[in-house]
This record gives sequence, C-alpha cells and structure tokens, in this order.
Amino acid sequence: MTNKHDVEHSKSFGPDRALVMSALEALYSRYRGCDEGRIADYIPELSKADPDCFAISIVTVDGEVFEVGDIESQFTIQSLSKPFTHAIALEDHGREYVMQRVGVEPSGDSFDSIIRLDANNRPHNPMVNAGAIAVSSMIEGDSPGHRLDRMLDMFARTMGRTPSIDNEVFESERTTGHRNRAMAHLILNFGIIERDVEEVLDLYFKQCSILVNARDMATMAATLANGGVNPKTKQRAIKREYIRDVLTVMHTCGMYNYAGEWAYTVGLPAKSGVSGGIIAVVPGQFGICVYSPPVDERGNSVRGIKVFENLSRNSGMHVFETWHQHGQVLNHIDEVKDPSPPLPSTVVPVGDATVHKREIDLDGSSDQAEDDS
Repeated sequence: MTNKHDVEHSKSFGPDRALVMSALEALYSRYRGCDEGRIADYIPELSKADPDCFAISIVTVDGEVFEVGDIESQFTIQSLSKPFTHAIALEDHGREYVMQRVGVEPSGDSFDSIIRLDANNRPHNPMVNAGAIAVSSMIEGDSPGHRLDRMLDMFARTMGRTPSIDNEVFESERTTGHRNRAMAHLILNFGIIERDVEEVLDLYFKQCSILVNARDMATMAATLANGGVNPKTKQRAIKREYIRDVLTVMHTCGMYNYAGEWAYTVGLPAKSGVSGGIIAVVPGQFGICVYSPPVDERGNSVRGIKVFENLSRNSGMHVFETWHQHGQVLNHIDEVKDPSPPLPSTVVPVGDATVHKREIDLDGSSDQAEDDS
C-alpha cells in the first residue's frame, strides 16, 4: 500500500496547459537563434554535439508534462548526475559518514578545480568533481558491476525508464580524464577514498556517460520536487529524509562558481552539466530541464541560463517569491511574453581550460594560468 507521504500533491488547482505551452513556445522562439557560447570540448566526444539542439521540459508533481523543442535529443548526463549519486551515498551511509568525507560549502572554484580541499582535507561539496568522485566511491556493492547496477537502478527509478551508457563518451572520458585522476589520487592520499582509484573512476566516468533527454531530466528533477517519489510511476526513488540535503546542496553549490549569482537571479535548487543541460526544482510543484549544448566559460548552458533567468524574473519562480503566490507557480508563466530586463554585468568572465580547450603559448604569453594562486 502506498504511504500517504509517498505522493505529494499541490493543494491548488493544476496549471493551465494552453497558457504554459504558449509561454514555453515563446521562450523557445526567443532564444532559439542565440549563438553565444561554445560546445565543451575537453572531452573529445562532447564536441560532436549539435549546437542548434534546444529543448525545454517541465514535469509537475502530478505527472503532467509540458515541453517544446528537441525533446528526444539524447545527451550524456555529465554533472546532472551528481545530486542523485549524492542521494545514494546518503542512503547507504547516512549524513554523518558522508559529511566526514565531503563538505557542503560552496568552493567558489570551477567544477573540476584541483587547487585545494577544505580545512579538513575534504572536497568542498558533492557537486564539484572531487566531491562527486568521493561520493561515487561510497556507493555500496559486492563488486564493481553490482555498484554500477545499483546506481543505474536508482537512476531508472527517478527517470521512469532503464538508462543506458554511451560507451564512446565513457572511453573518451577515461582516456582524457587526467585531472579527475589527479583529484582521485589527492583525496585517496587523505583517506577519503577507500577503494581502488581506477575502479572508482570507471564508475564515475560511467555515471557521467549515462544517456538522457530533457524529459528524463525534468522527470528526475520532478522526483526531487515530489519528495523523492517519481510523479509518473508513483514509485519511491529516494528516501524522503534526504531530499532536503540534496536540494540544499544544489541550491548553494549546484552551479559552481556561478552559484551565488544564480541564487540571486534565479533562486532555485539547480544543477548544470557541461553537455548543456540544466535542471532546477520548484519544491512541491515541478522540475524543469533546459538542454542546449553551447556553454559559457563556467560550463553552464547559455540558452539554459537565459531561459531560467527569464522565467524567474518574470514569473515569480524564485524560491523567495513563491511563498506569497496563490496557486500554481506555472499559472504565472504567461508573463514571460515580455523579455526580462537585462542585469548589470557583475563579473568578468574568466576562461576555463577544462571546458574549452586553450592553446598554450610556450613562450609565456598564454591566457591566465589555471594555477595562479
């Protein structure tokens, strides 16, 4: 029998389908021609993505789906996987064990920084690569295959279908993942990893190589919004007690060195990935995914950022605005018909050699070195 807490429903009437679809189509038309950003190429296979792909998908906690664009286009999940493996580690070991090994503080660094750990020699949080590798090492199982099966099973419960792995991307990541290998050995040195490094990295690279589409990711985000229950299958995917942990870390750390500005302008728990996906969660209401491969210097989808900023500023989706609204947030979405006002530039973009390849001038006149500090 289904527990009364296993299915979370909004206390208000559902969203107006025509209104929501009209707004999504307007956003799609507005940003489809955006030619900003570049496809991440530090993993060679990622560079093969179609820069014109663009999709927006929303899944509500009642299982309604609203979507527009290239919904069926598949991409590798990359860092969008991190909140979900964090949930597995919490379920396997509990908060105290995980927090002893991985912190929850924003680092202010890029997603794959190898510059520093925190004062306790832990990765700063589970959303940066060092923390995610540590988290992957915590997934329990009798063998590497068993641990992979447990991870894939959890992903299947959250997205509502059996996922597969893009083996070409996996091999590409394993062949070129020297920075991740360096991070893994660094945290092994401090006792954070307790298994064979190459075995842990293989699991992590496979985790990042899972194939998804925008609807899959919106469903996974909606599962978080719904207290850990997949809103389509009604199956519990994540223990309710750890949803708060996962969403909190997404809110403070999910967008890496853009997390503060994201919290200010968009204000939703979120996670980005260098393959071009961004997911966000409106707790108790819906999950949303925007997919578009061209990314900025921080590794965040350019079209994705624009869509989310527009939705938040014009439709009241910011977590500190939703409290005073009556009914479904989606019923305010029609206000996106007016372009959102531009924000003043608050940061100077700094290139990241790990997102976009950088040509190095051996005479010393290259771009800013990664290890300036």
